[in-house]
Amino acid sequence: MPFYEYRCNECGEAFEKMLRFSEADQLPVCPKCASPNTQKKLSKVVSFGASSSGSTSSASSSCSPRGGFS
Repeated sequence: MPFYEYRCNECGEAFEKMLRFSEADQLPVCPKCASPNTQKKLSKVVSFGASSSGSTSSASSSCSPRGGFS
Protein backbone atom coordinates (compact mmCIF):
# COMPACT_ATOMS: atom_id res chain seq x y z
CA MET A 1 0.00 0.00 0.00
CA PRO A 2 1.38 3.42 -0.92
CA PHE A 3 1.78 6.43 1.33
CA TYR A 4 -0.05 9.60 0.36
CA GLU A 5 0.81 13.08 1.63
CA TYR A 6 -1.90 15.47 2.78
CA ARG A 7 -2.21 18.97 4.18
CA CYS A 8 -4.96 20.23 6.47
CA ASN A 9 -6.60 23.41 5.19
CA GLU A 10 -7.70 24.36 8.72
CA CYS A 11 -4.55 24.07 10.85
CA GLY A 12 -1.84 23.62 8.17
CA GLU A 13 -0.68 20.23 9.48
CA ALA A 14 1.18 18.11 6.90
CA PHE A 15 0.74 14.37 7.35
CA GLU A 16 1.05 11.03 5.58
CA LYS A 17 -1.48 8.27 5.36
CA MET A 18 -1.07 4.74 4.02
CA LEU A 19 -4.09 3.83 1.91
CA ARG A 20 -5.10 1.15 -0.56
CA PHE A 21 -5.27 2.25 -4.18
CA SER A 22 -9.07 1.84 -4.00
CA GLU A 23 -9.18 4.35 -1.10
CA ALA A 24 -6.87 6.93 -2.72
CA ASP A 25 -9.74 9.26 -3.71
CA GLN A 26 -11.00 9.55 -0.12
CA LEU A 27 -9.63 12.46 1.91
CA PRO A 28 -8.72 11.54 5.51
CA VAL A 29 -9.39 13.73 8.53
CA CYS A 30 -6.51 15.68 10.00
CA PRO A 31 -4.80 13.79 12.86
CA LYS A 32 -4.07 17.07 14.69
CA CYS A 33 -7.41 18.94 14.61
CA ALA A 34 -9.79 16.26 13.23
CA SER A 35 -10.90 18.54 10.38
CA PRO A 36 -12.20 16.80 7.25
CA ASN A 37 -10.95 19.79 5.20
CA THR A 38 -7.73 18.20 3.86
CA GLN A 39 -6.13 18.01 0.45
CA LYS A 40 -3.69 15.63 -1.21
CA LYS A 41 -0.21 17.04 -1.86
CA LEU A 42 1.92 16.26 -4.88
CA SER A 43 4.75 13.94 -3.91
CA LYS A 44 8.20 13.39 -5.33
CA VAL A 45 8.84 10.10 -7.07
CA VAL A 46 11.72 8.07 -5.67
CA SER A 47 13.56 5.50 -7.74
CA PHE A 48 16.06 2.97 -6.44
CA GLY A 49 18.55 0.85 -8.35
CA ALA A 50 20.02 2.36 -11.49
CA SER A 51 22.43 5.26 -11.59
CA SER A 52 21.57 8.51 -13.36
CA SER A 53 23.28 7.26 -16.52
CA GLY A 54 21.14 4.13 -16.49
CA SER A 55 24.18 1.86 -16.21
CA THR A 56 24.94 -0.22 -13.15
CA SER A 57 28.33 -1.46 -14.37
CA SER A 58 30.29 1.33 -12.63
CA ALA A 59 28.96 0.27 -9.22
CA SER A 60 30.33 -3.27 -9.55
CA SER A 61 33.78 -2.13 -10.68
CA SER A 62 34.43 -0.32 -7.40
CA CYS A 63 34.30 -3.49 -5.30
CA SER A 64 37.94 -4.40 -5.98
CA PRO A 65 40.78 -3.48 -8.35
CA ARG A 66 39.79 -6.38 -10.63
CA GLY A 67 36.16 -5.23 -10.79
CA GLY A 68 34.78 -8.26 -8.93
CA PHE A 69 34.37 -9.54 -5.42
CA SER A 70 37.41 -10.58 -3.44
